[in-house]
Amino acid sequence: MEKVNRPPTLKTIAYMTGFSVTAVSRALKDAPDISAQTKERVRLVAKQIGYRPSRAGLRLRTGKTQVICLILNVDEKIMSLTSQMVSGISAQLKGSNYHLVVTPYSDSDDPLEPVKYVVETGSADVVIISRMEPDDIRVRYLIEKNMPFVTHGRTLSNLPHAWVDYDNERFAYKGMERLNLLGCKSVSTVFPVPHLTYWRDLQSGFEKGLAEFDMTERRLRDIVLENTMNEIEEGVAKLMRSPNRPDGILSAAGSASIAITSGIERAGLEVGRDVQLVSKQSTRILERFRPAINVFFEDVPETGRVLADYALKLMQGHDPGSLSCLIYEDFAEHNRPHKNHPV
Repeated sequence: MEKVNRPPTLKTIAYMTGFSVTAVSRALKDAPDISAQTKERVRLVAKQIGYRPSRAGLRLRTGKTQVICLILNVDEKIMSLTSQMVSGISAQLKGSNYHLVVTPYSDSDDPLEPVKYVVETGSADVVIISRMEPDDIRVRYLIEKNMPFVTHGRTLSNLPHAWVDYDNERFAYKGMERLNLLGCKSVSTVFPVPHLTYWRDLQSGFEKGLAEFDMTERRLRDIVLENTMNEIEEGVAKLMRSPNRPDGILSAAGSASIAITSGIERAGLEVGRDVQLVSKQSTRILERFRPAINVFFEDVPETGRVLADYALKLMQGHDPGSLSCLIYEDFAEHNRPHKNHPV
């Protein structure tokens, strides 16, 4: 009969170290009544034999899964935030007892459904959500269900919760300031759909810049970040062929800026000569794609690290209302991000 190789258990470690199963269990939990020498011995053996705690057993004993669930919209274009966000979260969780599970959903889905699924099945201890709305039903639901959560983005409600965000209002204003320095008088924007909170932040900074720098808006109709690359390119090309085209464009995403650049060039114009383009980006690619593009950097891996840090702190009993972080980096200081912890 073929021998079945079973995964190592606490009994395996106890047999190899000579300690009791209880002592091994408490050593792995870093219990204060277990000596440092014992903990070191137990952890070394556990690592050598590839011991992994049973999550099913853990849930039965403690009611915890030691899982953090990142609920992400998958309808992202190229240079999406997904892989960078996951990378940052995973880096922060390394060395902890927590693991990351990603639950995807689409724009065509109800964004509350994946949240409900995680809560109702008890499949995670903490939830991370993004694409926040001013009065987000997911926030109200999670608070009502007493489910720990962190948001990537803010709401306009007074419900206290943990959040991490990029300062989009400051970016938009500083972007307008940059366009003004480049001599622009008429500006178009490519922003997200208006029902998201960060559209309001972007619009606020943009309107402040319009007023302060005496600029006018040339609206790019029916074009938002959620459009396809082809749609953005076509819309920009059409605008750039019009007699009253803008001399500046403010873009809230690097992927959209590639399509914007293609649209400008399809119209026979050149970025940096005929039209100035200021863009936010989450990867260091636009400077290589077209050096004339003016870029502001959004450190998405850092955002992921802070999101994970806050998730772990919630599990340690921290007050959700005390956990907030606004991240920003100025145009002229690409290698020195300004991160405020907390706000």
